[in-house]
Amino acid sequence: MSWTALPFNRRRLLQYGTLAAGAGLLSACAGRNDDPAAQKTPEGRDRVTLGTDWFAQAEHGGFYQAQALNIYRDYGLEVTIRMGGAQAATGTQLLLGGAVDFAMSNGTIAINAVTQGAPKVTVAGFFQKDPRCLIAHPEPKVSQLEELNDRPIFIIQQAVVDFWGLLVKRYGFKDSNRRVYNFNVGPFLADPTSVQQGFITSEPYTIETEGGFKPQVFLLADYGYTPYATTIDTTRTMIEQRPDVVKRFVQASAKGWYSYLDDPTAGNALIQKDYPEMTSDRLAYGLKTMQEYGIVLSGDAIAKGIGHMSDQRWQDFFDSMVEAGVFESSVDYRAAYTLDFVQELPTSA
Repeated sequence: MSWTALPFNRRRLLQYGTLAAGAGLLSACAGRNDDPAAQKTPEGRDRVTLGTDWFAQAEHGGFYQAQALNIYRDYGLEVTIRMGGAQAATGTQLLLGGAVDFAMSNGTIAINAVTQGAPKVTVAGFFQKDPRCLIAHPEPKVSQLEELNDRPIFIIQQAVVDFWGLLVKRYGFKDSNRRVYNFNVGPFLADPTSVQQGFITSEPYTIETEGGFKPQVFLLADYGYTPYATTIDTTRTMIEQRPDVVKRFVQASAKGWYSYLDDPTAGNALIQKDYPEMTSDRLAYGLKTMQEYGIVLSGDAIAKGIGHMSDQRWQDFFDSMVEAGVFESSVDYRAAYTLDFVQELPTSA
């Protein structure tokens, strides 16, 4: 696969509308130094920045582990991790604006970016299963996802152009039952008939801690929602100009994930340094849940390495979302990703 390298500047940033909105983002990107000499440390390591998709947490553990144990340096990289958050610009915005070299994303966002002509590409998929789920109050009579389709359901706006179409098409969910989820479990706790979205690694812990009960959890990946998640996106320009850096970043990150799954101590210490509010109990819950559900290490990743992706998996996901009315069949979903950097992945720490 080949691309035409596109320059990143203020005009280019504004071209992508909702993908790159906000004066604060423009300011944040203004200080980027694209001088080739500035892309190297005095020791000759390549400088790159990774933008995460949320506050530092176990779901980012492999990247922090690679940083904490100098795995990135072993691969000739000097990596800065730029933590996301509720009020932060999205990884796509930062990537298109030139503030980061790599950004966490997911398969749905990647294909949506194609429809807007955004020059970014997914180069690895570190979660084989998307951790998004629906969460319900415990009821013995409820055992299947479709049994929740007549309940009030709290979801974020992004979900409407994401997994919601699949829930409507395949499981009979109704637009009239949608409610706005603002990352606060209070409304869910107050209404025992309600349902909310969440990450299987996070919100169930919060609900159990604050509500005093263990909720029912339905992992959407088990019900036909199958994008790669915690993907790593970069720009077409980065792939054209620094392909070896991209390759080494993907490989080192995979090493970091193997190490984190084995012993997260070093990575967790760095996570808590970046985000002191992240408790050890929540980190332990996140890691345990990722391992229990095979979020990172399952499917093709078992034999071919953490971060692996396949053409068939991308096609199956795209086809299912076309059927659900989320994507138009004319979209060139293949432009959303490349497999060039997941052919020689490590299969252990």
